[in-house]
Amino acid sequence: MDIGIVGGGINGLCCAWQLQQRGHAVRLYERNRLMAETSSRSSKLLHGGLRYLENLEFRLVREALRERDGWLARVPSLTRPLRLLMPIYRGGRRSRWLIRAGLFLYDSLAGRSELPAASWRTAGQILQADPQLRREGLLGGYSFSDGQMDDRALGLWVAEQAQAAGAVLREHCEVRRVDRSGRVEFADGTSARHERLINVCGPWAERLLEQSGIASPYRLDLVRGSHLVLDLPCPQAYVLEVPCEPRIVFVLPWQGRTLVGTTEVRQALDAPAVCDPSEQDYLLTVIGHYFPSANGPDRVLEAFAGVRPLLHSASNPAQATREYALHRDGALISVFGGKWTTAQALARKVSDHIH
Repeated sequence: MDIGIVGGGINGLCCAWQLQQRGHAVRLYERNRLMAETSSRSSKLLHGGLRYLENLEFRLVREALRERDGWLARVPSLTRPLRLLMPIYRGGRRSRWLIRAGLFLYDSLAGRSELPAASWRTAGQILQADPQLRREGLLGGYSFSDGQMDDRALGLWVAEQAQAAGAVLREHCEVRRVDRSGRVEFADGTSARHERLINVCGPWAERLLEQSGIASPYRLDLVRGSHLVLDLPCPQAYVLEVPCEPRIVFVLPWQGRTLVGTTEVRQALDAPAVCDPSEQDYLLTVIGHYFPSANGPDRVLEAFAGVRPLLHSASNPAQATREYALHRDGALISVFGGKWTTAQALARKVSDHIH
């Protein structure tokens, strides 16, 4: 079958690879460069989404954990297992028993994973490994497993696999309109027709339908996630509660530095995706709370932000579902939402919708 794909982020690339492997003729259109937008501005994690358990998203967490292990096994040169620590302080919003129960469920949903299960670490053990961590009120913490990756490099690896299988990937090829018959119109006035057409534009998926005169069955919440890269070594990866908030922030080793993120701020589609000064202050305040000697804007080497397309489900972006949805309308299949870690699983479901 002749299949067109609109969108060259990780979900579009995984769809191209999956469909080409199944014997279809695939042509992908990307308006910019492959992996140039949201997919290369992530927290660099391959994870099940521990905090999604608080929203009872058990199906998604189970799927993401299996996919996490799949990425780690398939591409060890661009991924690695990562041990994260969630310290517990006196007066924290989440009790020790609640975190222990959540991590037990997290490990159970992972099935027969080769990654080690969660374990308790005493305050003394934690501070011996990282003396810079705030000591006051520290009761101990839980260490658990997830994975880390180079998002852009891993996405381009997927692109190479898709091309090697025979898929055609076109960059700088902007799509202006699509229709239910599989027709696609380009910015240069030309057009093409495919037996199936997949709209997997991430934050722009709803906009593409609107400018094509097609009603979207889903609304997207566009949420900006900002990150800082600090000129500091990072001896331990952390999941940290934001003081006086239910949110968490990751502190991760990244290329010999420290990666901190993320924020959750609603974003207009046409506004530039950049880290706002207030977001930088917010993240530095969290760092300063847990690492008093590390605070200060002079430590910031880089700031970057990506826009996550979330299915509209809650007034608070932190409580919005991380699930994704597929909708078929004639020859047109649209993808709404989607996480980096689950891109391969999403691609398999798109492939099933083709038939």
